[in-house]
Amino acid sequence: MSKTSKRVASAAHPNRTERQHRGVTARRKTPLAALAELRVAARRDPVGILEKQAADRVPELVPLRYGRMAATAFTFYRGAAVIMADDLSHSPTTALRTQLCGDAHLSNFGVFATPERKLAFDVNDFDETYPGPFEWDVKRLVASLAVAADENGFSDKKRRKITRACAAEYRETMVRQAELGNLAVWYAHIEAGSDLTELRDHLSKARKRRTRAALEKASRRDSIQALSKLTTDVDGTRRIISAPPLIVPIEDMYDGKDITAMYLDLQARLDSYADTLQGDRRLLYNQFQVVQMARKVVGVGSVGTRTWIILLQGADPDDPLFLQVKEAKPSVLSAYLDGPAFATEGERVVEGQRLMQAAGDIFLGWERGPDADGIDHDFYIRQLRDGKGSAEVESQTPRVMKLYGRICARALAFAHARGGDRIAIATYLGDDTEFDHVMAEFADTYAEQNTRDHAAMLDAIAAGRITADIAT
Repeated sequence: MSKTSKRVASAAHPNRTERQHRGVTARRKTPLAALAELRVAARRDPVGILEKQAADRVPELVPLRYGRMAATAFTFYRGAAVIMADDLSHSPTTALRTQLCGDAHLSNFGVFATPERKLAFDVNDFDETYPGPFEWDVKRLVASLAVAADENGFSDKKRRKITRACAAEYRETMVRQAELGNLAVWYAHIEAGSDLTELRDHLSKARKRRTRAALEKASRRDSIQALSKLTTDVDGTRRIISAPPLIVPIEDMYDGKDITAMYLDLQARLDSYADTLQGDRRLLYNQFQVVQMARKVVGVGSVGTRTWIILLQGADPDDPLFLQVKEAKPSVLSAYLDGPAFATEGERVVEGQRLMQAAGDIFLGWERGPDADGIDHDFYIRQLRDGKGSAEVESQTPRVMKLYGRICARALAFAHARGGDRIAIATYLGDDTEFDHVMAEFADTYAEQNTRDHAAMLDAIAAGRITADIAT
């Protein structure tokens, strides 16, 4: 091999020493202590940021979103990823990039069924996924723990132990991943059945029973379970139950319009979606036919995005497939970070999820097309329920939250190690506990900021600046 060829190969595949040097350089430019700083923009208006984000959402659902966010400081945090992205963009950051979740708060982790029908634990929300500095996700996670700890009434000391443990788990996991080979890193994941044993060991008998029941419930959360909960039999045909504003069949939404034509258009768009699936999965999907479609409200931060559920039927009415079609808007991170260009935002979400999740939904794909008013929107599509379940953060004790935060951090580190330079990141983090304390300090600072932002929203509702549907 010529010297030129060797230089090209080295640039494309830097060795371990070169990658470690990159981490050392990053730490020299941005010392760990700098990551504790929170700098917010001058004349920052958190409510104004939310209003701007809501401008292209479904207008009648925006008050419902505000109502859900207003409930507690934690629910506000869940819906405020766009505010935190703005804050992080003004704060010190590293140049060590990976594929980010973009909204890695505590409730966006949970169990789901793998294609092998085992329950795994991982990040489970990718609406905001985008490449960026690894610590943005870590900060989002540790700050969510601080907010949740305050919401649950934990002491300052216990909150600090929780956030430090989370950061330590991320650091320690990344250091271990840096020592592994590429294939081992790619396949690393958390199995709900075995890897959550430590968490269960610290639960009371009653909580163990509830946790076991929750896992069993998650394992049953599939299209057949959704069929019994979301539909009813009408003259021998399954029909989606109308429960406005949360679930509204399109027949109820567009009374007087040509529904037959709408379903023909839907079928054409689903044919386009099928082209984004792997060949074997496309073959499976093509064995189902569309029965009905309905609009569905989901989550906290997602409320107001155009989200639909589609009931499809296989061999007979008792062989259902429920798909969720969710609008994919530009990531909240894209306004602050440079990233790759995708033909559609749906493809961005799907590619990010495939990179970050150890095992993904077999029906994960994307589609783009116009709504009833002729305006194009991007969507990603997946199964509505596939063994999915998440923790009840509000009922966690300090010990359980500490362990749960560690498990979330481990899953996040696994994902970041797949999508970024794990060796450079591990070198930057180091073997001591400085990173842990820095992240805990940032979490405290941001929880205080979140409390002020939540209060600003409540003031805006009281003053009539924004309207919130508190009851729904």
